[in-house]
Amino acid sequence: MKNVVKSVIDVSNYVFERGLVSGKAGNVSVRFKNEGKDIVAITPTLKSLADLKEEDIVLIDENGKNLTKGKPSSEYNMHLAIYREKPEITGIVHTHSPYATGFAFSDKKIKRLEGFGAIKSEYLKEIPYEKPGSIELAESAAEALKNEDVIILKNHGVIATGETVEEAGALVEFTEEIAKTQFVTHMLNKL
Repeated sequence: MKNVVKSVIDVSNYVFERGLVSGKAGNVSVRFKNEGKDIVAITPTLKSLADLKEEDIVLIDENGKNLTKGKPSSEYNMHLAIYREKPEITGIVHTHSPYATGFAFSDKKIKRLEGFGAIKSEYLKEIPYEKPGSIELAESAAEALKNEDVIILKNHGVIATGETVEEAGALVEFTEEIAKTQFVTHMLNKL
């Protein structure tokens, strides 16, 4: 269990250091088995991903019941809904990275380029805005991620899944880099 908590902290630090989250935004989780039951280790609400300690990570069961002290991320329902929909994944990372979130607030879409796996569609899938932390957002995100590894939450941010939390972290970073490149290209094309 210590390795699971460490991986949540390591990826949280990684996305913060890369500028993919700031302040107290974003959340990271890992699903693991304990005595045959699914447990989720998730970042706490209202705490920066930059300076998490082992005791800050909250363990919840598959129904969202706290197994340790602390208050889980306000997006814990979204994480749980996605895990239910995608039994093959063990990691989820949600960020508000500047360029990708800028696209989320605009009428422009982020192209799905090599590095996201098989290119099945021209653009990353987007879902309509739902209030952060709401059941509606949880259900909408889980449904959209059935056949995707990353989606854009309109007027909100990015969420990525992976077989590991490190893979999900790399995917949100890649999404931001693609968004940045597309933004620069768009600006250069205006010259």
